[in-house]
Amino acid sequence: MMVPVNERSYDAIVLGAGPAGEVCAGRLAEAGWKVAIVERDLIGGECSYYACMPSKALLRPADVLAEAKRIPGVPTGHGELEAPAVLARRDEVIHDQDDSGQLPWLEERDIDLIRGSARFDGERRIVVDEHTLVAERAVVVATGSKAAMPPIEGLDEIDAWNNRNATTAKLLPESMIVLGGGPVGSELAQAWASLGTEVTLVEGGEHLLSREEPFAGEEVAAALRERFGVDVRTGSEVESVAAGEGGRGIVACLEGGELVEAAEILIAVGRVPHTADLDLEAAGVEANEHGYLDTDGRMRVGDRDWLYAVGDVNGRALFTHMGKYQAWIAAENLLGRETEAVAEGIGSPRVTFTDPQVAAAGKTLEQAREAGIDARAVDAPTDGTPGASFQGKGTGGTCRLVIDRAKETIVGATFTGFETADFLQAATVAIVGEIPLSKLRHAVAPYPSRSEFWLKLLEKYESD
Repeated sequence: MMVPVNERSYDAIVLGAGPAGEVCAGRLAEAGWKVAIVERDLIGGECSYYACMPSKALLRPADVLAEAKRIPGVPTGHGELEAPAVLARRDEVIHDQDDSGQLPWLEERDIDLIRGSARFDGERRIVVDEHTLVAERAVVVATGSKAAMPPIEGLDEIDAWNNRNATTAKLLPESMIVLGGGPVGSELAQAWASLGTEVTLVEGGEHLLSREEPFAGEEVAAALRERFGVDVRTGSEVESVAAGEGGRGIVACLEGGELVEAAEILIAVGRVPHTADLDLEAAGVEANEHGYLDTDGRMRVGDRDWLYAVGDVNGRALFTHMGKYQAWIAAENLLGRETEAVAEGIGSPRVTFTDPQVAAAGKTLEQAREAGIDARAVDAPTDGTPGASFQGKGTGGTCRLVIDRAKETIVGATFTGFETADFLQAATVAIVGEIPLSKLRHAVAPYPSRSEFWLKLLEKYESD
């Protein structure tokens, strides 16, 4: 049978060139597979241009300045951030949204890049504009997610910001309402407030960072109020929004009728997957009620050995690093090395890069008890070690281990305070490896480092 000139055949077709898609495509290509990757936006995905990278570029200057001010003898000049320079550095980090620097990596692995929007046209068949792609072995869906827009009266009639607007804005807004107190809302509220924007943060729950230990959200809220001047409203809902007088700015009506005005409103209440335009029915596939593609531990969709889903699109754990982990799992299985994902069930490692940072892995105390574990928590102050005299002096914070009493292993860890992200890998290894506390007691922390908090926590557990 003659193959149409616009039909191309590959071993694997990867839909989405974000971190998860790139990892999976790269591993398969390096194993000798003929691979195509389809992307309708920028190579590198949401994290590189609109989320993780630009938000950290916006947050970092305030962290450095605050630390410099804590150290006698370090010159800090006038002690204020220069917003234009911060925004310029942010643009440098995201390469001015130019993805040409990503192309050599694909070319070195002979991965075909096809730009455009993909949709299924049957099993193993993908249409991208005028091209039809046929997968001989597998299709991997790695199309990611986008910001969710809640059903708030008037929201569809105004120009609300999402994470993309908030991480790439060229000018400093005078004021901003942030709706949502999760990691995105908390980080961006701090970032813009540190540059001089007047920020009101509205969160419907009792605490910010509702999926973490309650003390984490409380400490972040206190810092946002006291250090950054953010008006944090927890236990509050936005009932409606409208354009301000003369069409300028935003007026949000909170429950109870209070009006809050600002130049911009940022919606940061969650994510929804990019599956609506894939024409899943053509492949005999259905998304779940939330739009995600359910997968098994090997990242296969349903019972189809040819269809995999990795990253945000499967809803298992919406973190860049977890998408890359899942991509490795999928590639291993496609290459005949049967591997099951376990990290999400244990509790994904995660960091909120506010100041204080919140770094956590495994389960919270409440989650552990809900899972039927006889768990107890052991806490210690983050700045209670000699090393904290030199880094983050006087900044407070809490270190918590959640311990399974029966097994005497760690099932969860949460660290808040100055630059706690780098504490997390040791905790993750201990949790994943189910290392007994008796063994951990021999993992000596060097003096004087902040990692001596491990010794304090273990000693406290032993003495109680």
